[in-house]
Amino acid sequence: MKTRFILINTSHAGNVGAAARALKTMGFDDLVLVAPRWPNVLRKEETIQRASGALDVLENCRIVETLDEALDGMSHLCATAMTPRDFGPPTRTPREHFDLLVNGKLNADAGASGAPNETGVAFLFGCERFGMANEDVYRCNVALSIPTNPKFGSLNLASAVQVVAYDWRQALGGYAVQEATAPVERADTAQVAGMLGHWEQALAEIGFLDPAAPKKLMPRLNQLFNRAQLTEEEIHILRGVAKAMIQTAQSKR
Repeated sequence: MKTRFILINTSHAGNVGAAARALKTMGFDDLVLVAPRWPNVLRKEETIQRASGALDVLENCRIVETLDEALDGMSHLCATAMTPRDFGPPTRTPREHFDLLVNGKLNADAGASGAPNETGVAFLFGCERFGMANEDVYRCNVALSIPTNPKFGSLNLASAVQVVAYDWRQALGGYAVQEATAPVERADTAQVAGMLGHWEQALAEIGFLDPAAPKKLMPRLNQLFNRAQLTEEEIHILRGVAKAMIQTAQSKR
């Protein structure tokens, strides 16, 4: 399915740039503006700054005069409307609707068909001050409502685009999480055993361990370090501690 994000009568240039950035982070690049306030909005400094590296999305963005032009090739239309209407399409959360859509569970009698029959999904966002016009909502298959604080549900336009884009990407399969840190090398049994031997010597030097009657101290320490799943770097640190203990004990004799 094609995916398109449509901003209708957008009045703030910064929101266009921020929306482009939101789309790129989720792997989408089809952005269409319907009669924005600024005809040159894609070239405005605030737009470019807020895009923050998503210039390719801005370059791919189209500006059209009518919603019909923006909807060309789209078969499933999702309005984003928080204001209740007297009638219109069903209201669902994005996640609820996307689950129905991608799994072909939508009821055709409710005015929507399943994903296998769709050629393109469009997400429509109204202007910042007034939202979507009734006539635009009525032509959609669903009105998406992002669950928010009942006492303050006002979302910035670009923030709403980010939430919908994220939920749609997750419904399509999502991206794998990238590790924030490099994978660590776990110490092997030989390294742990060598470190324990070093510690046994150090503990004896400081008088904590009696070599003639060690009892179960070293096996318990062995179990402790096994549970810790030590890395090679941590083995080096513990050996450094043992070395310092031995040197300090010997220097005081």
